[in-house]
Amino acid sequence: MRQVRRLSAVSPEAAKLGLYVGQKATDAMALVPELTTAEAEPDADALALTALVDWCVRFSPAVAADRPDGLFLDISGVAHLWGGEAELMADFRDRLAGAGLPFRLAIADTPGAAWALAHFGRDGTIARPNGQAELIQSLPPAALRLDPEAAAQIERLGLRRLGQLMEIPRAPLGRRFGARTLERLDQALGRSPEALAFRRPPTPWVARLAFFEPISAPEDMERVTQDVAAKLCARLEAESHGGRRFEIAFHRVDGKALTLAVGLSLAGRDARRIARLFQPKLETVDPGFGIESVTLAAYAVEPVGGRQTRIDAGLDAAVEDGLAPLVDRLANRLGPCAVWRAVPAESHVPELAVEREPAILHRAAERGGGGPRNAVEGAWGAPETKARPWDREAPRPVRLFRRPEPLEQVVALLPDDPPVQFRWRGRLHRVQRAEGPERIGEEWWKADIGDVSVDHVRDYYRVEDAEGGRFWLFRAGLYSGEAGPKWWLHGLFA
Repeated sequence: MRQVRRLSAVSPEAAKLGLYVGQKATDAMALVPELTTAEAEPDADALALTALVDWCVRFSPAVAADRPDGLFLDISGVAHLWGGEAELMADFRDRLAGAGLPFRLAIADTPGAAWALAHFGRDGTIARPNGQAELIQSLPPAALRLDPEAAAQIERLGLRRLGQLMEIPRAPLGRRFGARTLERLDQALGRSPEALAFRRPPTPWVARLAFFEPISAPEDMERVTQDVAAKLCARLEAESHGGRRFEIAFHRVDGKALTLAVGLSLAGRDARRIARLFQPKLETVDPGFGIESVTLAAYAVEPVGGRQTRIDAGLDAAVEDGLAPLVDRLANRLGPCAVWRAVPAESHVPELAVEREPAILHRAAERGGGGPRNAVEGAWGAPETKARPWDREAPRPVRLFRRPEPLEQVVALLPDDPPVQFRWRGRLHRVQRAEGPERIGEEWWKADIGDVSVDHVRDYYRVEDAEGGRFWLFRAGLYSGEAGPKWWLHGLFA
């Protein structure tokens, strides 16, 4: 069967001549013999849309692509930076027009209403808060982003306006046109949330500075970094919050946004400290023909209470005042994974009870959703349920060897008594006091139960020798047959 060539996009001039998207190319050529066509490039269009989404970060840190040719901006909490929603839309319109891009814009509380008004309403419509219902009543059913067949079926039944659908009771409407129609209608009216795949995780903590003339000098970039950090940190301090990751974007006059990110080991809002972390990275920013604005966004924001400094803080800094900045400088210079800290892990096996955790919070893929005004926070999954409880109060040595070391000349009574003496690293130790045993076996609930054997059962003892040395040693395996168990030293107590 021969493939049918159809129009994937039409220019405004072609639309005036009666051509439309999805029309057969042969029918279009019959209507407009002098029609000029070009092969569609969907991959290139997707790349261009992604670039446009990245460019829109100057207006909002939360931008979601609406393929194949649209996008959503969450402007809740950022419109005041332009003086209001109308001023933000005017600036957005001027920049798109200057780039030669065709567009239609609308602002509403929900993505569905904004999409309907932009595609089927009056260009530039700004719905008042909670006022989208009255504006979309006159729009056709296709404004709900339904399948073309479903929208055409609704119109064939004489329902040509969304207001008519709103008047039908929910139960008959759902039975006649399906749950998808109800879902799209509820999303447009704000009755149910809609998840959007944002290019960046949404955050209301954004500060912006715009310049009368583009800047490019290194000292100017360093100064504006301090200024925008002070502006954002003032908001964080007023709300008693702090961030653990900050991302700054330098917006060039050619439309490109150059971003830098730094992280903090502890949530903070010290503008000078944040600006100093950005300073070594500023030399990697190419200002091009100039930078016209800069934005700074805070992520992983959490409540941070005020902490009173010591009276003699000027003489000698507290440990927490000096350690955290040092960790931040090292981690941002060497990489987030190069500096780590040991944290407890829920495992009965001693060598698995501690794991490494980066000192700086990684940028994680966060999912969220929402409309052009409001974003819906993504939900984290519930923690994994452990099959057996983990005793955090069990005594463990201060120094735990990476690998247990073998012991020699161990003398112990059968079957479960602690050793009377043992030789470690060529030195004989005579035991004066002992506690135990504490039996630790394989974590059979994490693996195939058929792999569990008595050879991997450990009986741990806390012993003290005649000189006061305290050791944590264990017997591997049980007494059976001719081959006796082996003894190992796993750690030292202080």
